[in-house]
Amino acid sequence: MIQATRKKSRRWVVDLVLLGALWGASFLFMRIGAAEFGALPTAAVRVGIATLFLLPILLLTRQGPALAQHWKPILLIGVANSGLPFALFCFALLSLSSGLAAVLNATVPMFGALVAWAWFRDRPDNSRLVGLAVGFIGVALLASRSEAPHTGGPGDSASAQLLGVVACLGACLSYGIAASATRRYLAGIPSLATATGSQIGATLFLVLPAIWLWPSHMPSLHAWLALTALGIFCTGVAYILFFRLIAEAGPARALTVTFLVPVFAVVYGAVFLHEPVTMWMLLCAAVIVCGVALSTGIVKLPLGGAAVKQA
Repeated sequence: MIQATRKKSRRWVVDLVLLGALWGASFLFMRIGAAEFGALPTAAVRVGIATLFLLPILLLTRQGPALAQHWKPILLIGVANSGLPFALFCFALLSLSSGLAAVLNATVPMFGALVAWAWFRDRPDNSRLVGLAVGFIGVALLASRSEAPHTGGPGDSASAQLLGVVACLGACLSYGIAASATRRYLAGIPSLATATGSQIGATLFLVLPAIWLWPSHMPSLHAWLALTALGIFCTGVAYILFFRLIAEAGPARALTVTFLVPVFAVVYGAVFLHEPVTMWMLLCAAVIVCGVALSTGIVKLPLGGAAVKQA
């Protein structure tokens, strides 16, 4: 009995590493897909496949009524949580390396803290405020010397790279807004219903633009396989892992996946896409990770000043 309990208590570590590996791979697959499909079709195919994967699971677990009862907020939040950020990241990956985009993605908790501060008046304590400042300094330093994939196309220009960085940060802000909206409007709703409904909402949001911008030449089997893996494993399976991780290990531990995603993404990009990994990029990534650790409260500085929360 004790051994079984210990085994279960350690399973969250396996889930955490696997989730980091899956979400790290999503940047690799998005870049492969966007190169042939374009940004919006790539995002639309991703959420469409994820919907087809999650919907039967939702029905088998009999959580459909929860989705039917709360479909309006779930679908709308799905646009902010999946549709818009996926499209922005796919656009950014036309001019940025997958590793760099993943490092910028690590700022999501900082944007989440800022949105919660503005929305719920959850003022961070002094340690978290320092973390926010450190994190955004790291982003500014990283953006100042961003490295593109060097495809020989228009995405290699400095302006395109800067636009890609802005798109990544816009996606992170969208995630932060979605997190606070979920807290405000979706509390108590089963996680699988929220995950499935969010993908349905994102699909509805992206389907018409994707059809309009669908590539004139049929993408290769390689690109289709990348998007299939992106939709099933990096979205559908990853969502299930994420919510199980929250249930078993708590939100604070689940949040540490933020540190693993860029590591996996940088390794994947270097091995499979031969993307450059510069010392400047690694140093800036370290600064951003420190900022995230402080701004989320995982690491605290011995500073005075308690957080203030207003009703």
